This record gives sequence, C-alpha cells and structure tokens, in this order.
Amino acid sequence: AFAVSVVSEGAEDETELPVLQNSEKSRTISKIGRELKGIVFVIQSQSNSFHSKRAEDLKRDILKQAVDLGKELPTVLLIHQIDRHEGAWTILPLMTDFSVTYGRNSSWIFFCEEDTRIQVVKLLETLRRFDKSKEWFLGKALYDEESTIIHHYAFAENPTVFKFPDFAAGWALSIPLVNKLAKKLKSEPLKSDFTIDLKHEIALYIWQKGEGPHLTPVPEFCTDDVNSYKVDHCATTFSNFLPLCGEPVNKEDVFVAVKTCRKFHGDRIPVVKQTWEREAALIEYYSDYADISIPTIDLGIPNTDRGHCGKTFAILERFLNHTSPRTPWLVVVDDDTLISIFRLRKLLSCYDPNEPVFLGERYGYGLGTGGYSYITGGGGMVFSRTAVQKLLASKCRCYSMDAPDDMVLGMCFSGLGIPITHSPLFHQARPMDYPKDYLSHQIPVSFHKHWNIDPVKVYFTWLAPNTEESSNGKKVGYNREDL
Repeated sequence: AFAVSVVSEGAEDETELPVLQNSEKSRTISKIGRELKGIVFVIQSQSNSFHSKRAEDLKRDILKQAVDLGKELPTVLLIHQIDRHEGAWTILPLMTDFSVTYGRNSSWIFFCEEDTRIQVVKLLETLRRFDKSKEWFLGKALYDEESTIIHHYAFAENPTVFKFPDFAAGWALSIPLVNKLAKKLKSEPLKSDFTIDLKHEIALYIWQKGEGPHLTPVPEFCTDDVNSYKVDHCATTFSNFLPLCGEPVNKEDVFVAVKTCRKFHGDRIPVVKQTWEREAALIEYYSDYADISIPTIDLGIPNTDRGHCGKTFAILERFLNHTSPRTPWLVVVDDDTLISIFRLRKLLSCYDPNEPVFLGERYGYGLGTGGYSYITGGGGMVFSRTAVQKLLASKCRCYSMDAPDDMVLGMCFSGLGIPITHSPLFHQARPMDYPKDYLSHQIPVSFHKHWNIDPVKVYFTWLAPNTEESSNGKKVGYNREDL
C-alpha cells in the first residue's frame, strides 16, 4: 500500500506540474496582454506614400508581435491620419484628445518614428520599472554641448544640464502626465509662434521652468542599428541608414538652383565650386548681377536684405518654362548651403515625382492656432515638377518681394492641401549646432551657414561621397570630432 501510494503521489505530481506551469503561463500572458493594452503606440508618420507605407509596416509589426503574445492588442495610431490638426506632427495639440480618449484606461503613450524598431516584450519589461500612476517623461537623452541658435541659446551657461529625447529611439509619457498637459493646454493654449526643433520644444514645455518633470533617460531606448552587437539590452533600435529604394535617380534628373547675390560672389561661390558643384549635372546660379566668370543669371529681381520670395518664385517659373520637362526634380539652395547631391539622388529614389513632393527640414508657424508647416530654406528645398506645376497654377504668390520665401511656400502648399514632407537629413544649421549623438545615426544630406567654420572642411568631413577626397593628388580626411 505504501509503495502504491508513493507511486500514485508521484503520478499525481507528474500530471499536476504541467497544469501549474500552464496556469502560470496563462496568467503571465494575461498580464502581458493587460499591460500591452495599456500602451497607446503613436507613430510619427507622414502622408507621403513612401513614408505612410513605412509607418503602416511598423504598425503591422507591432500588432503581429502583440498577436504572438496573446489576444489583447494595443492601440496603434499614425499621426498623419489624425487630420483634425494641421499641427498634429507637433504632438502637443493632440494631448487633449489623448487625455479624453485614453486618460482612464491606458497607462502610457509611446511615440516613435517610422524607422524605430520595437521589441514589444522588452518594451513592456522596461516600462514596468516605472510607476504608471506617477508623471513620467522617458526617452533616450540628448543635450547640447554648446548653446545653439536652433534652441534660441537656451541654458547658455551650461547647455548640458537640459535633456531632450531622441525621437528615433522612441519616447514615452505616462497617462498622469498626459492628463496634466491636457489640463494645462486648456487653460494656456500654445502660443502662436515657431516650431523649429520639436524634441527640444516638447521637453521645455513639459519641464515648465522646473515645475514639471525632467526627461528620465532610459538605456533600453536605443538608436543602434538592429544588427549591432550592442543591442541585446535594447527595447528599441533604429534603422541607421540613408533610405535607398532602387537605383539613385540620375544626375540629369536633378536641377540645382543656387540663390546668390553680387556681394557673396567672391566668398561663397568659390566654396560651392570647391565642394559639391562637381556632383551636380544641371546647376545654375541666380543673382542680382550677371557675372560671366561664375556664371550667374540675373533674374531681374533686386537683392533684398530680408526674405527672397520674389527671387524664389522667379526660379520656380524658370524651372517650369526653361528646363526639360523630363527633369523631375528641382533643388533650391542658398549660396552658403553645403549639400550632398550624391546622397540626395539616393534619397529621391524613394519618392514618386508624379506626386506633388515638397521635401526638406520641416518647421512650423502658429500651429497651435491653425498656422502652417514649411520647409526651411537654408537646408535646401526639394520640389517635384508636379509640385511646382500645382503651385504656379494656383494664384498663391508673394505678398511682397522680400517676404520669407520658405514661409510663403509653406502657406501656399498648405492652402492647396499639399502636405510638406520632412526629412531629418536636411539641416538648417551647422554640424556643431546638433548633439553628436543625434547626428551619429544619420547620413546627412545638407548643412547650412559658413559662420565660424571652415565650410570646405565641413563638407569633406560630413557630406562628400567618401569621407576621404583627393586633393592635389593627396588623400585628405577629417575627423568629425574635430569640428
């Protein structure tokens, strides 16, 4: 009897153990499901067909991971589909809607870019470390090494003290913080001014001059490439590359217009000729004076000290009426813009020139009160011929010859219902005006301004087709850390 009882107890143990494990497993799956349902994923997407497809792919990937984990699915939103706000991409105007819709039943809003890659289980493990009933602002921390014009020289005494999130790594707000921001926005609507560097401006708004939370750095939010040996601990990674969708567009498919004026012929144009002019098959220099040594074309429009709207619209007219209709792309740059036409041709392989494309670095004006987005001119403005045709067929023109051309173009395209397309690879400022860690996961297309730098050195360091270029028969290379 004793022996039988031992055997039967052993048999009971053997049959019960898997049951216990299964029950534990189902409890774990159920917990993961609840946690996952508590996250609202917001992809910072765009309506251009190339970008919207990438965002949809990421959405599918998040939902597939969720299905593999259990039945509960999280909410995944695409910013460009939230069309009630012209300024949806600036995120803060959405806080009220987020609070009303998700304020009771969710725990986190997690924001990411279309090229952010997410390991959902690791993300849940990471967020579990933070008490969701408290106000949290989580992300990968960036900071300025020196005070910079793009941040209005904020924290000039020690710019390293203020941290802001690298959107590429993903960033998160706890629902209590979302509710607090929504309440504040109700009583103090966003001011009608400029959006220049969104990640910095959001961090400033949340910080509230020390009354709100600082960004809490999260080491699991990463921007390393998914194939890097460093990413074992990462909940997020980032596709670290310049997009290429097939062969780069032909040199002859890109017409480059350089805006200049007589007073800069002597110092700025030689820099263009020493650096990126050789990459452009079709290039013209537009000035207020015809100088055959360059040569420049006098458009008959006097130079202005402020905006250059008259000149830019004359360039658009000339592109439409005096270049081959088979040339699908126009790039308009300043004479102190440093640009890689070689990389731009790769990037343009991802866009359909039959769509009205207006591409570059996106800024915003008055977006809290129904303003508009625009491509900032210094980093370079890229137009498909279709976009130029639609613009010039409309009645939208400069309200004065010296109006800011980039802002007028933004206003015009907004009125036409043509969204601008943002690429972080275009830069309105110099390399040292951006955190090194931010630039480390980019292959930049442009920088702007010659102020306090050696522009030739900056070009060969950051933008040349190879970082080593032949100069007088010698190889020269520069270290980015020196700049």
